[in-house]
Amino acid sequence: MKLIFITTLLAAVHAHAAVNPASLFRDKMVLQRGMDVPVWGEADPGEKVTVSFGGQSETVISGKDGRWMLKLGSMEASAEGREMKVSGANEIIYEDVLVGEVWICSGQSNMAMGISAVPELKKLTLKNANIRYFDVPKVVAFEPQDSLPAGVEWKDGIPPSAVAAGFAHFLEKSADVPVGIILSCWGSSSIEAWMPRDMTNQLPIFKEQMDEMYADKERMLRIKGIIESPKARKKDDDIFIRRQSNIVYNAMIAPLVPYACRGLVWYQGERNAMNYDKLPDGPWYRRSISMTGYGNALKLWIQRYRKEWKRDDFHFMAVMLPGYAKGLEKVAESPTARSWAWMREAQLEALELPNTSVVTTIDLGHLTNIHPKDKLPIGERLALLAQRDTLGNDVVADGPVMKEVKKDKGKLIVQFENTEGLKTKDGKAPTGFWLSEDTKKWFVADAVIINDGVVLSSAELKSPKFIRYAFAAMPKTNLVNSANLPTRPFRTDD
Repeated sequence: MKLIFITTLLAAVHAHAAVNPASLFRDKMVLQRGMDVPVWGEADPGEKVTVSFGGQSETVISGKDGRWMLKLGSMEASAEGREMKVSGANEIIYEDVLVGEVWICSGQSNMAMGISAVPELKKLTLKNANIRYFDVPKVVAFEPQDSLPAGVEWKDGIPPSAVAAGFAHFLEKSADVPVGIILSCWGSSSIEAWMPRDMTNQLPIFKEQMDEMYADKERMLRIKGIIESPKARKKDDDIFIRRQSNIVYNAMIAPLVPYACRGLVWYQGERNAMNYDKLPDGPWYRRSISMTGYGNALKLWIQRYRKEWKRDDFHFMAVMLPGYAKGLEKVAESPTARSWAWMREAQLEALELPNTSVVTTIDLGHLTNIHPKDKLPIGERLALLAQRDTLGNDVVADGPVMKEVKKDKGKLIVQFENTEGLKTKDGKAPTGFWLSEDTKKWFVADAVIINDGVVLSSAELKSPKFIRYAFAAMPKTNLVNSANLPTRPFRTDD
């Protein structure tokens, strides 16, 4: 970044504040192609600010509060590093700026999990000059912030997150355009941590949490002390602040708005999966939105972010929680145990909104490790969904998805979408299907593939009525399509 001060008679007479673009505008940044690109920042009130890039030049006058924003028009992708010039009382030149696909990658610890823990990723040649990342500092604030801590820069290469790295690698490889990743994630954070405070008007449970937090003087003083301390955070303090509601959003998302990007990849839910049904009594750190309430909260949260970015086409891709059964090892395949099956169902509610995708991960995970190492397939599947759902490419991006169920002489026939080459990956009969009648007593189903569907029956049931597929903590599944993508979990009972 080149900083040039312009000396004029006016500048000599009147002291001018330097034009200061927002935190994400730095050398090596990636701008989003195919849409208007907001550029904003601060300057003296009434100051004329001009931004020039790629043959475009736009000018705006800063407001009474010194804030300014303008928009560059839609641009084609470009891997040629070019300069962006921002000028007012001073002139700033940002160097080596690319244009391509930009995504925010957010969530909790499985999004933050590093590449070094994933052997498959380490084997790939991941270095690429057309991939850049911006790692948002892990900080909190009581009010929405306009800027990030000083010193954060865009960097060449893949982001430190295994999921984000895999996603960027496969997206750049397939789309053949520069990819920029804005990594904003923090382990053990709930969805409430990433919520704007005004969502208390929509979610009573979130309002209850926020009211409790602000009424707890001891907790508030501790948060304030951690924020204001010049010393490095202790581990206990770090865990403490990242588990609070709202204050992560204020410092780690608010400063990013409205940077032009294609959308947001969301790998979160483990913390909210601690509770099945309602806000529990007990310590504050257990009082998070439950699995059964998560779907509604997720949809409201997505809509609220779209309002923040003022874009209905701001795309959201959620990573379904994979297999996990710690504490439920003996009932890991049970379709009735209070497991992550309910959280996966809640995550799929996001698909009720337009411009959303969910990565099916039911074939991944670890029985007792909440941080499984099989992150490479997640990155690949995210890239496929991005190609299909945001770039319009004709690719198979989903496994089989239940379309309808028909009854036939004591059997149920499940018809699927995305079934070209429907098969089992081990050549055996499909597994993971359970059947029941009105009694809701569940029995393992005998399953046979016929054309683009699966015929289910059970010797225990004369007239099966309901199906649960892969609806368990860690079900054994093998049903895939020709792209070897797994079948999405579902149930047909209420």
